[in-house]
Parts: sequence; structure tokens; C-alpha cells
Amino acid sequence: MRLLLVEDNARLASLIRDGLQRQGFAIDWYETIEGAQDAVKMNHYDLVLLDLGLPDGDGLELVAQLKRKKDHTPILVMTARGGLDDRVLGLDAGADDYVVKPLEIPELAARCRALLRRPGNALEAVLQAGNVSLNLAERTVHIAGNPTETAPREVDLLEVLLRRTGHVVAKQSIENAIYSMDAEITPNAMEASISRLRKRLFSASANIEIKTVHGVGYALYEPKSVAK
Repeated sequence: MRLLLVEDNARLASLIRDGLQRQGFAIDWYETIEGAQDAVKMNHYDLVLLDLGLPDGDGLELVAQLKRKKDHTPILVMTARGGLDDRVLGLDAGADDYVVKPLEIPELAARCRALLRRPGNALEAVLQAGNVSLNLAERTVHIAGNPTETAPREVDLLEVLLRRTGHVVAKQSIENAIYSMDAEITPNAMEASISRLRKRLFSASANIEIKTVHGVGYALYEPKSVAK
């Protein structure tokens, strides 16, 4: 899942980004409304984490702009404005949730997952194909009912492919989903991750297959759908 973090406090933003990345999210961080506006023009985000007191205006201005454009990306407001009137104002403006600072990363991550589980959003509780299942909240993989230790990047990759089981996913789409904008991606990083994931699935007797569509991307198939 790719999240947009809009927060002008560099220390807090770093703590949030590092904490949520450990929870399996890819995070793009901007300090201003203008930066966030440019980001949403260039990328698709599953969730926006938004501070209100920003250097170039009130974060609620960004909420209003997104709603006017019929952008239905969930918005979680994070702010020190903890009064009842402030919370009502934020929610009425179109925010989907409202967290008062100081905040704890585990609660913030849980609120993110809760928003993404809402109907029409990106996160179900469990993704499954064949005998492979991925618990999205816990970021754990089970194969034939057995827990399988899986590296975080492989979990991210498996999630993207499971969401599009039976369909080819473009390499660029996968990279956009699992890497933040400032991540350094080596030329063969995707191929290496796919290779490691295939080996892990094979060694655990998974009955799904990840096929390479040369020049396009990758596709995950359940047993009955594997092309011969």
C-alpha cells in the first residue's frame, strides 16, 4: 500500500515514515500543500496522512481540493488541534478519520488499515490464491495452512500480485505500489525479488505460479488457471 504523508515536522515525519514502513506501507513524504498537490497529480495513493498546520496553509484546504475533484482517496488527519469543534470541522470538511497528536505508531497503523478495509477501499483482511494466503494486518504468509517466514519486500510483492490474480500486472505498476518515490531501485531489483519469492513459494509447496510476461510484467495464477 502506498501512502502520502503531508507533515512539516521533519522529526515526526521521519518517525511516522519509518514506523509505517515497518508495518508494510510505502510512504511518500511532503512538507507542504503544494508538494502534496504535485504528488497526487503524479501518483495514485491508497491513503493520505495529513497534518493541518502546514507552512503554506491549512491542511483542510487540501481536503477540500481533493473532494472537489471527486478524489475518493481516504484522508486521515493528524493534528494537535484536539478540541471537539476542531474534530467536527475536520470530519465535516471530508476527512475520514482524525487523530490528535501526540500519536502512537501502532494505533496510527491500525487506523490506516481500518480505513483501507472500508468497502471500496484497498485492504481486505486476507488475500488468498490456491493454498497461499496473506494476512494483510499482520503481514504474514501461510502456505497450505502453515506459517511461512517471508521477507517484507516479498510480502509487498505477493500482495500486489494476489490483488490481481489471473491478470498481468505491469512492472511499473508494481514498482509504484511497493516503492516510495525516494527509494533507490537498482535495475534488477524487481527480477531479484520475483526470483526470491518464487523460490520461497516452491520450497513451501505453494500451488500457485508467478509467470513472467516479457516486456510487460508479471502475473500470479491459481492452479486451475496456469497456462500449459
